[in-house]
Order: sequence, then structure tokens, then C-alpha cells
Amino acid sequence: MTAPVGGALWGRGDQQDFRSRVRGCLLGGAIGDALGAGVEFDSWEAIRTAHGPDGVTDYVPAYGRRGAVTDDTQMTLFTVDGLIRAHVRRDTGAWHPPTDVHAAHRRWYRTQSEWGPDERRPGDGWLAREEWLYSQRAPGRACLGGLADERMGTVEKPKNPDSKGCGTVMRSAPFGLLVGWEPQLVFQLGVECAAQTHGHPTGMLAAGAFAAIVHALVRGDDLDAAVQKALAQLATRPGHEETTEALKQALGAVRQGLPTPERVASLGEGWTAEESLAIGVYCALVAQDIRHGLLLAVNHGGDSDSTGSICGNLLGALHGETALPPAWLAELEGRATILELADDFAMEMTQGPALHGPGDSARVWLERYPRGA
Repeated sequence: MTAPVGGALWGRGDQQDFRSRVRGCLLGGAIGDALGAGVEFDSWEAIRTAHGPDGVTDYVPAYGRRGAVTDDTQMTLFTVDGLIRAHVRRDTGAWHPPTDVHAAHRRWYRTQSEWGPDERRPGDGWLAREEWLYSQRAPGRACLGGLADERMGTVEKPKNPDSKGCGTVMRSAPFGLLVGWEPQLVFQLGVECAAQTHGHPTGMLAAGAFAAIVHALVRGDDLDAAVQKALAQLATRPGHEETTEALKQALGAVRQGLPTPERVASLGEGWTAEESLAIGVYCALVAQDIRHGLLLAVNHGGDSDSTGSICGNLLGALHGETALPPAWLAELEGRATILELADDFAMEMTQGPALHGPGDSARVWLERYPRGA
């Protein structure tokens, strides 16, 4: 699909393709997250002992059920919510997407400490009223600490300046779905929003690179070409070396032979931003299909849910929702919410002017995505 840029009209086929990729990206990431959730803190030896020589081959119970998602999916959904809100608020003359994403992530932060939705805050919108999201799923310390007060971290004054955990990458796929944006702006938005919780250059740049890769996929590139474009953008950024080297190692591993858990492990454990990105990219590059790629991405001794999520975002954006394994989709926690949000995002991106404008807005849309922060 070659997406319309600069306000061009969307044809019906383009809209349908885009919606399928948005659904695929968000649902694929959630499936990968859920596959890894039950083994996130286990070694590869422990995974094989518990689940057999091939490791995990299906959902395993986590957080009291099969198909449970973690903070990776929770934060990704709030990223989407923030991006929709940014576009809705643009009618008022206010246009600073990092501020809207920060406000959305602060709403996620409240789900980690409050019992449930607060009906006294209508400005929260519909996503923050989803009760199933009010559950702690091993959120990262930097994400919690960075969002604990109202000050928004910036590239110049980031939160947690020494942190480069994978919490920046695992929530950044939605930036890549801004298909009408220029690639450099998508990359920069990923960087600026990462600074709100992780201030190390690698934490920020890995998030920007991931967003840029997803963006190229949704615009019709194959994965190798998308990675090359991200590397070209990285090369212009100070402090890019760790992220660049990790992506080059992922590309090199593809040429070393058949994919194995040991080859995945050679790229790291995925706890840091550049390692999680490298593992997710590698597993997506060598995937025979989505099932194969996701199982490869979670069967290692490391941050299995995040690497599974990143791989799922990539493969879902590349192939669309119909390529996702139906049994895993059927058992996925929060599937209805994820689908609803994906379709709202696709509608906003393709038909936003029909939903809201400076003078005429659909009341229901402004109730779902209020213009207040």
C-alpha cells in the first residue's frame, strides 16, 4: 500500500488495507506479549524443563489465565489513545503529540495504582474506563517512576537519564502507524515520547528506530528495506552506536544459518532497548510464518513478553490481521478492546475530518476522545 500523504484522499481499498495492518500490528503485538508473559523471567533451561524440548508452543497461564497480556500491551494501547487524542485536539489549534501521549501514559499509570475507573473523570475517555486494564502486569520501574509526577520528560531534560530499558520500544509501534507522516517525524516522535521515562540515548533511539521500521512496513516496504531505512536515520543521530550495532547484529544473524534459540540468545536477553529491538527484528526476519516467528521470539532466557510483542507488532504490520493464528486470537485477553481501539485509530487517520472539525464534531467521538488532557 502506498499511503496517501499530505491530506490526499483515501480510496476504499487503501482504507481496508491500512485497517488490516493496524489491527495486525496491535493484535500481533498482544499475542506475542501473551505468549511470553508466562515465561518472562525464566531461563531457557527452565522453559524447556517446564514445557518440553521445544519450549513454549502455546499460551501458558499467567496472571490467572491463558492469553493474558502484560504492561507492554497496556502501554501500547494508551499510546494509541494519546495519538488519537492529539489529532482530535488539533482542531482547537493545539498540536503537540508528545503532550497528548504523556497524558495518556499518565492515565495508564493510574491503572497501576487505582482500584478501577473513576467516573468523576469524564475527560479520561473510554479506554481508561476499561476495567480489565486495572491490573499490574510487572510494569517496569522506569515507566512507573517516569510517570509518577506531572512533569513531562523531554529530550533535553529526560526522565531517568541513565535508563535504556526495553519499556520504550515495546510501546512505540503505534507511532509507526502514523502512515501519513514523514519518516523523520515518526522517528522523532518515538524519541521524544521515550524521553518521558527513559533518558539514555539508546533507550530513546531504539524506540525511534522501531517506530520508523513499523512505519516503512505499513507504507509497503519489506522488513529488510525497513530496517535499512531506520539505520540510515540512526546514522545521523548522536549516540546511535549501540542501537545501530544491535540492528546490524540482527541482520548478520539471519545469514548465519537456521534460526535457533541459541542464535536468538546471541543477540542478548532483551531487557535493554537495543537488545529487545534486535531480537524482535531478527525473529520477524527469519519467520516462516507468524506462529514460527512469535515462538522463536519468546523461547529464550530473557524478556520474552517484550521480544514477543515487538516481533508480533512487526509481523502483524507486515502481513495484516488475517495472517494471525486464529486460536491464539480467540483466547487473547482484551481482544475486543484492542480491535475497537485499532478501528478507531484507523478511522481517525483516514476519516478524521468527517468525525470532527473546528465547527462540527460528532458528539460521540469527543466523548470517546475528549479534547481536554
